[in-house]
Amino acid sequence: MLHYAVVFLVIALIAALFGFGGIAASAAGIAQILFVVFLVLAVASFLFGLIRKR
Repeated sequence: MLHYAVVFLVIALIAALFGFGGIAASAAGIAQILFVVFLVLAVASFLFGLIRKR
């Protein structure tokens, strides 16, 4: 998931470099959503790991 967020971030940067503002904004938004989903899943996995250790 984090890999896809980085890929979309790179796409956004390249699109912005070439002047495609709409595509850059869309790709940046997708990257942001994927990063937040990654963080939520990482925290949930960490918490479930702590609970299962007991």
